[in-house]
Amino acid sequence: MTHGIFITLEGGEGAGKTTQQSLLAKALRAKGLEVLATREPGGSPGAEDIRRLLVEGEVERWTPMSETLLLLAARNDHLARTILPALEKGTCVVCDRFSDSTIAYQGGGMELGADMVRELSGPVVGEMAPDLTLILDIEVEAGLQRAETRVNGEAENHIQRYERMDKEFHERMRQCFLDIAAQEPGRCVIIDAAQEMDKVHGDIMAAVNEKLGARLP
Repeated sequence: MTHGIFITLEGGEGAGKTTQQSLLAKALRAKGLEVLATREPGGSPGAEDIRRLLVEGEVERWTPMSETLLLLAARNDHLARTILPALEKGTCVVCDRFSDSTIAYQGGGMELGADMVRELSGPVVGEMAPDLTLILDIEVEAGLQRAETRVNGEAENHIQRYERMDKEFHERMRQCFLDIAAQEPGRCVIIDAAQEMDKVHGDIMAAVNEKLGARLP
């Protein structure tokens, strides 16, 4: 039984998840919560090793099934070594990407199929689900233009794999995120990520207070 709050941020390239994760974690700490900010793929030593296999290299490096299985292996390690122990201690976990990204990217974008990804994810995730998922939505072209401005080495590697995939991939992926939000309105909130950073953060905090206010200090 977990006791901490589990919040995930999802969305396509250039949606600003990493920035908004940092702002959200800071705001939650200001409320007196113990907060762990983590990410996927990654978040544990083994999962970070797998991350490097996924974000580097050529676009066609992996088949959709191979890539999904690598992501699930990373998620299994991340859950076991980072997320679940933190939640069991009452920590609020704020994660940049989780299962919905695999459904959207590999299931939707790579056309493996959302149902197939959910079936494969069952033994890894089980009944585990975020308390709140914030889906940062932005038009594909605008998101990719934003992503091109990032300058750190890892982001450049990421561009070589996902951001170099064709526009149709990104459109399918975005639509899959929107479908997930429509299917699970109790868990998911769509945030307009095309707005200024402070406005996006304000919308995120409004969603957090609305969905989780009873559990916040």
